[in-house]
Amino acid sequence: MDKLRVVLLFGGRSSEHSISCATAGGVLGAIDRDRFEVIPVGITRDGAYVLESDDPDRFALDPQHLPEVVDNGSRVRWPESAASRALTVTDASGERSLGDVDVVFPILHGRFGEDGTIQGLLELVGLPYVGNGVLASAMGMDKHVTKTVLEGAGIAVAPWVTVTRESWEHDRELWERRGRGLGLPVFVKPARAGSSMGVTKVADWAELDAALDVAFAEDRTALIESAIHGREIECAVLEGRADAPVRVSVAGEVIVTGREFYDFEAKYLDAPGVELICPADLGDGELFELQRVARHAFEAIGAEGLARVDVFLGEEGFVVNEINTMPGFTPISMFPTCWLNSGLSYPELITELIEVGHARGVR
Repeated sequence: MDKLRVVLLFGGRSSEHSISCATAGGVLGAIDRDRFEVIPVGITRDGAYVLESDDPDRFALDPQHLPEVVDNGSRVRWPESAASRALTVTDASGERSLGDVDVVFPILHGRFGEDGTIQGLLELVGLPYVGNGVLASAMGMDKHVTKTVLEGAGIAVAPWVTVTRESWEHDRELWERRGRGLGLPVFVKPARAGSSMGVTKVADWAELDAALDVAFAEDRTALIESAIHGREIECAVLEGRADAPVRVSVAGEVIVTGREFYDFEAKYLDAPGVELICPADLGDGELFELQRVARHAFEAIGAEGLARVDVFLGEEGFVVNEINTMPGFTPISMFPTCWLNSGLSYPELITELIEVGHARGVR
């Protein structure tokens, strides 16, 4: 059987650059080398495409030294048109071909990668890729749009107010009054960022201005969102093959004991005060309802490939917090952990995603 040539694309210009690199390390270490030939392409923080090392250890997630793509002087060039699938690289030894590409696996988190931009580039040059398309990626990245679409589909979401930097600076009194209508506490979040970057929990309205400054450092648009009291539950979703239905995993639970919320430090820097449990302790009826809600949310944004749906379980039932169209994908992340506990190992999950993306071809 001929191997599929897979471009593993990671790094990028977003604040989640290092998390994407850590994800790359996990995939490089687990991908089935009997099935796939890997071309690691890193994107520097400045947006240059470089040919990277095929070395999982180089991208290990070390809290003391986060991994990153360093500009090594090489430049990877995409095909000149949709009539070709050949990649080339230029470096100190000159220009050479990397061969034809079968599928691209973009494991990019945040803006300029998870938001539909890289998906648009790949469609323009006619390369099949893993995961969500342009529209679903763009919607999933923007929390305001996601909540608007889900609410329109009849899915419960937390009440929120969306404000731009310009609107806040023009009339702070108006927007603070609208925010106050949500009651305390609230979360202030950038509209387009992940990994809890730029997120602040506000328990006093005097903290709102500073919290918005933190959010606006990530994006010009921010959400002021009601805090939902309940259990924090996550589950993983996979596109079905051919005409098969969407698949939803068992649930995982995030239990926060010594922190305000599940922030970046707790997610990636091994900070204390958070426990991850999978499978979560849910009754059969609760799990069935959660999987129904997750499937509905996945389909509401027109998702493909994969997603992680994060919800709160309170007295009123399930409330969707976010949809992550390229969730954390290190071996210990919740997305692969949920599938592991559903009978699909990490290497099998990688194979599944690549084969589904390849079979789908260019949208």
